[in-house]
Amino acid sequence: MRVLVVEDEPTLAESIRRGLVGEGMVVEVAHDGVTGQWYATENPYDAIVLDIMLPGRNGYEVLARLRELKIWTPVLMLTAKDGEYDQTDAFDLGADDYLTKPFHFIVLVARLRALARRGAPERPVTLVVGDIVLDPVLRHVTCRGETVSLTAKQYALLSYLMRHPDQVLSKAEILDNVWDPAFDGSENIVEVYVGYLRKKLDTAFGRTSIETVRGMGYRLRSRATPGSSLT
Repeated sequence: MRVLVVEDEPTLAESIRRGLVGEGMVVEVAHDGVTGQWYATENPYDAIVLDIMLPGRNGYEVLARLRELKIWTPVLMLTAKDGEYDQTDAFDLGADDYLTKPFHFIVLVARLRALARRGAPERPVTLVVGDIVLDPVLRHVTCRGETVSLTAKQYALLSYLMRHPDQVLSKAEILDNVWDPAFDGSENIVEVYVGYLRKKLDTAFGRTSIETVRGMGYRLRSRATPGSSLT
């Protein structure tokens, strides 16, 4: 298994490198975003460990560029617990997983092996469900051809729903995939954000696409119906 580690903290980068080598992996290290992006575009890897806060070019910029180039190597991003960026931004741009610093090395290894097993199938440049179109590279959403402005969390929720059209997704599943694992609030936050999406995608366009399946969760229907409803 060949892994690229892009991390600007020399001690942490070396610790990760030595640990992964000890697990039988082949590891290359870059200490800035520009070099890391060059490595990722010039060499094949089974997975990339990418820090967000990097000199030269931050991790988000590197990730966005890789996806623009249709390089689908699985990327695990490292985020600071109290960093200025929301972890959902990583998923918005095409990351496959993330860990919040500090983290347990054994967890990193397990996540990387899981990503490598999953591989890097080609992903569509855009997600389309009915008349909703989401561009994960440009982070742009339209409904019936009109731009819809969303916050980072609203965008992350819509992206998750659009990756599972016509499927009933429970609040627990949505929390696990859209919210930070450290989130310890009520799962009713999901209901609140579903409400925000309904106002922007259903009420605003006089239709119903996000359905509540009572006792089970929510479903984004691939075929919207006339009229809007919050039930």
